[in-house]
Amino acid sequence: MDTDIVVVGAGLAGLVAAAEAADRGRSVTLVDQEGEQSLGGQAFWSFGGLFLIDSPEQRRMGVKDSLDLARQDWFGSAQFDRPEDRWPRAWAEAYLGFAAGEKRAWLREMGHRLFPVVGWAERGDGRAGGHGNSVPRFHITWGTGPGLVEPFEKRVRAHAEAGRIRFAFRHRVDGLLLDAGSVVGVRGAILAPDDTARGAATNREVQREFELRAQAVIVTAGGIGGDHDLVRAAWPPRLGTPPRSMVSGVPAHVDGRMLTITRDHGASLINPDRMWHYVEGIRNWDPIWQNHGIRILPGPSSLWLDAAGNRLPAPLYPGFDTLGTLAHLRATGYDTSWFVLTQKIIEKEFALSGSEQNPDLTGRDLRLLAKRIGKGAPGPVEAFKRHGADFVVADTIEELVAGMNDIADPDAPALDAAAVRRIVGERDREIVNPFSKDAQVTALRGARQYLGDKLIRVAKPHRILDPAAGPLIAVKLHILSRKTLGGLETDLQGRCLAPSPDGTGEPLPGLYAAGEIAGFGGGGMMGYNALEGTFLGGCLFSGRTAGRAAAAAVS
Repeated sequence: MDTDIVVVGAGLAGLVAAAEAADRGRSVTLVDQEGEQSLGGQAFWSFGGLFLIDSPEQRRMGVKDSLDLARQDWFGSAQFDRPEDRWPRAWAEAYLGFAAGEKRAWLREMGHRLFPVVGWAERGDGRAGGHGNSVPRFHITWGTGPGLVEPFEKRVRAHAEAGRIRFAFRHRVDGLLLDAGSVVGVRGAILAPDDTARGAATNREVQREFELRAQAVIVTAGGIGGDHDLVRAAWPPRLGTPPRSMVSGVPAHVDGRMLTITRDHGASLINPDRMWHYVEGIRNWDPIWQNHGIRILPGPSSLWLDAAGNRLPAPLYPGFDTLGTLAHLRATGYDTSWFVLTQKIIEKEFALSGSEQNPDLTGRDLRLLAKRIGKGAPGPVEAFKRHGADFVVADTIEELVAGMNDIADPDAPALDAAAVRRIVGERDREIVNPFSKDAQVTALRGARQYLGDKLIRVAKPHRILDPAAGPLIAVKLHILSRKTLGGLETDLQGRCLAPSPDGTGEPLPGLYAAGEIAGFGGGGMMGYNALEGTFLGGCLFSGRTAGRAAAAAVS
């Protein structure tokens, strides 16, 4: 054997799995097709949000949470309805226990810290037993994605210095090695060195082939979000027709290769039609990778119009029901939609997903953070407003709609200024007294009952046409590719299973999976919908589980 355990993929799940296995005295080789500059994978670019249940941060903000309430929200969102959901259900139960139990303390022991204000993501579809978070649960890492990667990178590098972990960067896995039905290693190609900056596409020039033999292989190589053709091929009818155009929320190396390779070597792949893509994507004016999109993390006040200028129905408001909104917009036949808002709203409610878009949180800069609370939008948001191709700023509705028509998709109908003025006026009349039949106005007033939203997330209700709140702003929104919710079917030890109609397949000896490639646990522990903060947490939990189980199985 060349090593006890091979971990394929040096993202967050791979780092966790490698560290946990090495902690237990096993030799580990960490393999990745990208260079060392990409250590940490997609997690590095993330906002660092984590799903926790009944945390001290929630209690300090006056949030009353419980495992029972979180389970209600999770299963109401997941909507498990297939025989093969046996293991995803089991993983969901296990993860809920982790998020309500040792998750926070485990991370804190490694030096991880949280921003004190808890966010309220995925506010839901309006039903107590349906999709969404009943209470704020989105805990932002102090340091965002890099701050979450940091403790695991430190652990892995310490093991590398001690000789327990070996790095194999620019090693692309093309197949698994089998011996008498057991997985005993990986084979592939060593790619030419490439010092391209993190996130940008690298060369695929093959220098020579390699083989690595091991007693166990843990696959942690991510999903398909970087290949839009694969996304379209897996697109389910329940979400309408696949979009003709999307922006990319992940780098090109998130290519789904290891999903196919592992399945072709006998592993069960389930729920490939379950996916998570955002509807608030904007084109990055300063892109890191090709077709780079950034997601707006919106507060609830912006008026949402489809490409034809129709207001979206209740409860499809910003930040409420991602896939419900996606399905509705796909039914319109157009790939884009619009936010209409004011300067007062953008200053309070617009945040941008991504570590690089939040220098105050990422850099742990208290002085810069204080500016977020003061007057004016965060610097990166203002930069998008000035330079972004999807932003229109104007003083009147007529000027705003003219600008929207200038940047609209060629196949979209021309927006009518009078119709947009009517919709905005109808909404504004609901603002002038404390009573309203407009469910969005009621929702944003309710949101401000939560201290965190009132402080930094939800603007004081005001008329969009109030000159004192201006100027007016419109934002053209694109579909943003992001996550695979299905994946390799695994049991509660992270062992890959052979295909079966009901989750009773036997484990494949020597083969484990964790992270997005395993649907964050079991082949899709989130079911049809995510509650946010669950992707990174799923990588942590499944990587920890697989690393420990593989280490225990190695003789």
